[in-house]
Amino acid sequence: MRERLLELIPEFDLIQDADLREKCLKTWEAAMEEGGWTPDDLTRMPFTLLINPCPASYIDHIRAVTLSAVRVAEVFAQVYGDRVPVDMDLLVAGGLLHDIGKLLEYENRDDGMTVQTYAGKLLRHPFTGMELAARFDLPVEVQHIIAAHAGEGDKVKRTTEATLVNHADFMSFHSIQRMMLKKELAAKM
Repeated sequence: MRERLLELIPEFDLIQDADLREKCLKTWEAAMEEGGWTPDDLTRMPFTLLINPCPASYIDHIRAVTLSAVRVAEVFAQVYGDRVPVDMDLLVAGGLLHDIGKLLEYENRDDGMTVQTYAGKLLRHPFTGMELAARFDLPVEVQHIIAAHAGEGDKVKRTTEATLVNHADFMSFHSIQRMMLKKELAAKM
């Protein structure tokens, strides 16, 4: 399972701290096991239930969000230097784990549709994702990124890393959502 996961998400190798990388991988493995997912399932799982049909998989979204946040951090380093520091390991870990709770929030029905579980309706993925990260002793800064990446985090002061993941997440979601809208400006009475 781990070998396939690393093939699908090479961004794990961007985490320089071996202990942090291992904790991220263990969190992914636990989430897949508890949710009943395989790495290949995640290449077919829609990253959101709010866009149907969804043209991007869970794996696509995780990679896009992580890489978008990394690229912005690189621009910050180039332009701002040390004035706006970004911890790249925390940023990458948070990007890779921001939606990990969806592996517990979602399930596949027999008809092939991905739906929200009963537990997922009560505890959305920022909550279950943070719990998974805490269980594997990930730094509180990574837990913060997971907890604050969605609307649930709008009431907290986000770290720079959490802000980058939050905005990368919404750039991905809104771009794909708009792409799927087929509005024809026409009316008839």
